[in-house]
Amino acid sequence: MITLADRIDLDLVSAFLAVARTGSFTRAGEEVLRTQSAVSLQIRRLERVLGVRLFRRNARAVTLTPAGERFLPFAERLASLHDETLAAFRTGDVTGFVRLGTPEDFATAYLPRALARFAKAYPGVQLEVTCDLTLNLMDMYRGGKLDVVLVKREPASGADPQRVWAERLVWVGAGPELFEPGEVTGLVVSPEPCVYRKRAVEALARAGRRARPAYVCGSLAGCLAAVRAGLGVAVLPEGMAPDDLCIDAGERMPALTDAEIVLLNLPDAGLPARRLADHLARELEQVARERA
Repeated sequence: MITLADRIDLDLVSAFLAVARTGSFTRAGEEVLRTQSAVSLQIRRLERVLGVRLFRRNARAVTLTPAGERFLPFAERLASLHDETLAAFRTGDVTGFVRLGTPEDFATAYLPRALARFAKAYPGVQLEVTCDLTLNLMDMYRGGKLDVVLVKREPASGADPQRVWAERLVWVGAGPELFEPGEVTGLVVSPEPCVYRKRAVEALARAGRRARPAYVCGSLAGCLAAVRAGLGVAVLPEGMAPDDLCIDAGERMPALTDAEIVLLNLPDAGLPARRLADHLARELEQVARERA
C-alpha cells in the first residue's frame, strides 16, 4: 500500500532531471534556483522514497546509476504531464509574441514536431521563426531582436548555466571515393565563421591533408545539392545526415570532435518566451535520448 510518505514531490523530480541533464549538483542548483546542498538533499529524499540510489558521485562527474537510468523516463513523463496539465488550464493566461532564431538545419531536422506541439499547447502565443547563420542569429539576439535562439557553438569549459547538448559530427559525400586521401579535399561549407567548417579544416590539417572550399553556401538545401553532385564532402550532425549519402565517422576521413547546441533566452523576454525555451529543451532532450 502506498502511503503519503511514499508520494513523489514534483520538486524532487525537477531536481533529479536537472542533475541528470547537467551532471553536476552545482549546475543543477543554478537551473532550479537552489543551492548545491539543497539539491543534494532533494536527491537523497527522492532516493529514500524510491528505495534506490539514483546517482554515482565522484570527483569528476555525477552519473546515473542503472536505477537512475530506469527512473529517468518516468521522471520526464511526470514533468511533461505536469506541464501539459498547467498548459491545458492556463493557455488563456499565456499570450504574446515570441521571436525564435535557429539555423536552417536545426529548423528542418528538429523543430517541426516541437513547434507544432508548442502551438497546440499555447494557441494564444504568436511565434515568428528566423532561420540564419549562427553568427547572424547571435548578433540579433544580443541586439534584442530575438527572444529565444538555438545555435551551434564550440564546447565551453567550466560551469555553464545554459541548456547544452552535444552533437556528434560526421562526414558526408556522394560516394566513398570522395573520402580517399587526395592532393586536396574539396569541402562543401557554409560561410565563415561556421563551427562545422572549422571542424572540417582542423581535422584534415591534423591528418596532414590539405583542404579547400569547393562550394560555399548558407543554405542547407544548397549544400546538400552540391554534395549530391559530387562537388565535395561536408560535415553534418550524425542525426541530420541524409540516407542517400555516404557517411564516414572517422574510418577513412579524420575523426571529428563534437560540437554543441545551446539554447538561450532573454531574461526579460516574458512568460511566452520562457515557455517556448522550456518546451524546446524537453524536445531536444527527447531527441538526444532517441539517438542514444
